[in-house]
Amino acid sequence: MICALGSSVCFGMASVFQALGAREATPGTGAGVDVALQLRVMRQWRYLAGLSMDGIGFGLQVVALLTLPIYMVGAALAASLAVTAVAASWLLKVRLHLMEWAAVGVVCVGLTMLALASGDEGEQSSSEALRWAMLAAAFGVLGLGAAAGRLPGRPRALALGLCAGFGFGVVEVAVRLIDSWSLTNPAVYALLLGGGTAYVLLTSALQRGSVTTATAGAVLGETIGPALVGVVWLGDRTREGLAWLAILGFTVAVTAALVLARFGEVPVPEPARTETPTP
Repeated sequence: MICALGSSVCFGMASVFQALGAREATPGTGAGVDVALQLRVMRQWRYLAGLSMDGIGFGLQVVALLTLPIYMVGAALAASLAVTAVAASWLLKVRLHLMEWAAVGVVCVGLTMLALASGDEGEQSSSEALRWAMLAAAFGVLGLGAAAGRLPGRPRALALGLCAGFGFGVVEVAVRLIDSWSLTNPAVYALLLGGGTAYVLLTSALQRGSVTTATAGAVLGETIGPALVGVVWLGDRTREGLAWLAILGFTVAVTAALVLARFGEVPVPEPARTETPTP
């Protein structure tokens, strides 16, 4: 549980730095998925600092996925938006409204409910078919993302964010399916392809569309699907008689995270205007 919360903190803080780095990068053409954008943002030190935090967060996420049910880890990852919101209010002086402060508190309540209700990681052995299915899903995300990048306006931001969420979801499941880092294990390639595709799609979505819409799509994509896979195919369970509490806690945490979706990319405060005295 500590690792899941630690990864949430790392991902939440990383968003603050990555958002500033993405904003400083030169915009692209505005059409399709701009792969070159990823290379341009890599020149910004703030983005690189955020990427380092993401690396630490991913390491903690892997440990958490190996010891906790996927639904618990997924909810904790969605809660990183609460961390981003609080960090933005302190470090960037971004104003949080009363509803947003309430959403931060509700996320914490939902995670507490999940922690009380969650059982151990599922012990069902993963099948070779599921590993290949995850690799196929990773290729599917790549294809869907390319198609989503050609959509106009608001639908594009939602579609790109949702596809990015699916990619991160593939990573969550693939971690559980990797029993060895053999080059013949399709889950290894699913993890690499799903994670790489998800980063490119989410960066494009944040740069070119509504931050709130894109982030909401990503939250939904990376939480609900992987949680169902964990319960149905990997044997994730709750404590005896507390399934209702786990479902309620998961729903509460994810819903509150959606309220904070605008912090998927931290808004940069505008400098204060100096009024010119009238003669």
